[in-house]
Amino acid sequence: MLDSNRSQHICGPWAIILRLVYCNDCPRQPFIPVYMCFFILIPILLALSSCYNCCNIVLCSVAIIFYVCWFITGNVMIYSIYEPNYNKNTTKADPYCNKTLYLFAFWSTNLTYILLGALFLSYCCCKQREADDDNDTQRLLRG
Repeated sequence: MLDSNRSQHICGPWAIILRLVYCNDCPRQPFIPVYMCFFILIPILLALSSCYNCCNIVLCSVAIIFYVCWFITGNVMIYSIYEPNYNKNTTKADPYCNKTLYLFAFWSTNLTYILLGALFLSYCCCKQREADDDNDTQRLLRG
């Protein structure tokens, strides 16, 4: 009973704000709902702070470093239990994890990697194009 109260205390305010209804539905890894709350909340706060120009470089840097550490921690939590038991009513000793919650966390993490990869590739392509344009400019100036 103490553990269930503790989980509600940790997740309660975030569950109300983000309408996270799966707060206690992953005994296999109980911090996945908490991870998902912050995974969603931190970028929203960073975006709002940049819109209102209330974020100095130190604060933004600390928030980004925290977010990267939080993301790595979430990766460990999510991928370490792949693929969990989704059946809540099973008689196995292995605890379950709600399928919707786990798959949302799993694919959100995968989508983050895909978007980071696309961002990296587009950066590399732009740098290559910029280098090619500089070479063309140099040739025009010489000739």
